[in-house]
Amino acid sequence: MAKWRLATATLRRQLQSSSPTISTFKNPTKALSAAAHQSTRSYSTTQTDDSRGKWLTLPPFSPTIDGTAVGKDLLSDGDSVKSSTDNSKTTALRWILRCRPDLPRTLVQKLFRLRQVRREMSMSVDGDELQRSQLKRVAAKESLNVGDRIYLPLSVDNDTPQTPPAKKESFQCSDEERKFVCSLVLYKDPAIIVLNKPHGLAVQGGSGIKTSIDELAASCLKFDKSESPRLVHRLDRDCSGLLVLARTQTAATVLHSIFREKTTGASAYGVKKNVKSLKRKYMALVIGCPPRQRGQISAPLRKVVVDDGKSERITVNDNGELVSTQHAITEYRVIESSPHGYTWLELRPLTGRKHQLRVHCAEVLGTPIVGDYKYGWQAHKAREPFVSSENNPTKQSSSPFGLDLDGGDVSSKQPHLHLHSKQIDLPNISQLLEKMQVSSDSDISDLDSLKFDAPLPSHMQLSFNLLKCRVETCDKN
Repeated sequence: MAKWRLATATLRRQLQSSSPTISTFKNPTKALSAAAHQSTRSYSTTQTDDSRGKWLTLPPFSPTIDGTAVGKDLLSDGDSVKSSTDNSKTTALRWILRCRPDLPRTLVQKLFRLRQVRREMSMSVDGDELQRSQLKRVAAKESLNVGDRIYLPLSVDNDTPQTPPAKKESFQCSDEERKFVCSLVLYKDPAIIVLNKPHGLAVQGGSGIKTSIDELAASCLKFDKSESPRLVHRLDRDCSGLLVLARTQTAATVLHSIFREKTTGASAYGVKKNVKSLKRKYMALVIGCPPRQRGQISAPLRKVVVDDGKSERITVNDNGELVSTQHAITEYRVIESSPHGYTWLELRPLTGRKHQLRVHCAEVLGTPIVGDYKYGWQAHKAREPFVSSENNPTKQSSSPFGLDLDGGDVSSKQPHLHLHSKQIDLPNISQLLEKMQVSSDSDISDLDSLKFDAPLPSHMQLSFNLLKCRVETCDKN
């Protein structure tokens, strides 16, 4: 405490001795633009000719795009989105913690209590000049204006723990594994990466999971970015197909909002036919055939705990209870039926609930997906392996990360899950963010839509070929 009292007394004498110098900057647009691109971890030490001495100077405040609001505007019926950069939400405390994440929050709060934090406000004057005001005390909850600077006493570095936080070691890949991960990339732009995820590769780490897309992306898919790609939605471990990753924090926030608003909008207000909205299509092979060729399933889901709390599963909520239920909507269409008891379905989830497609197929349609032993165990017990006269493909010597990329078709005793994220349509996020850099109120009537189509995995393609061959044989007979 003696040290803090001494620092407070010294600072008080410095402030009472003379007024701070006012700085004037030319071309404020370029100055603020350069500051916005500085790393949030960077800071500078400045010294003036007056008696206020040295200060730690943080970068000038520059608001960021509110990705959540942008996602909501994007899925609305309007033709424009607003950046929704609400400066009132960015306080002096939050800006310090953002620029200096190495400073303990308790230390920063103590600086505010001791009134050792200063603010230099930017003031517009005639012409293209930006004038700086005198340093004044600032409260922790005061909101900042664009261009404002925050000054901290140099003593903060002496009171900051010198031991850097332990960094999580990145997943180490061999050249072969890195090449395999990069081969999964179907599309890449400054905002997103789209992968064709293989069967058996988990999206996110957890108990019993050695390798995940999340880890591999941080190790192999940064490319020209300093940030690691971020997950914005999920696929089951045994599900294959399109997976979208965000390459920046802003893109991730916008995409999170799009996926979330898609689910919320479909649940609360029915299905919105918006050309700019998210569209997803899956392809599945099921056991049996639905009673109708096409339809819409609207059945709420809930989670139940089984095996004395050791595991959980999702089920359709038939008892009418609203507690812990999630509304779920799926559109389906029969693509082709086989005389041997299999049907190819096109599934379009209008909401994004956990295991939604698997539960809707098994419990509502009565046609569990091939390879889904969690929700279709009884159907698989009664199922006989599809006998094929064709030669099975030669098994590879090894697969990256221990993946089983061979076999698993309908002729196998234990086929892989036949659920594939086939198509995704989503707004061009990179184009949107470029527009918003130019104007905070951007016209999106001409915003492009990105359309992706992932080829079937080997086990589903082989099943498709086998069933098609058998159908043609039956037709000839």
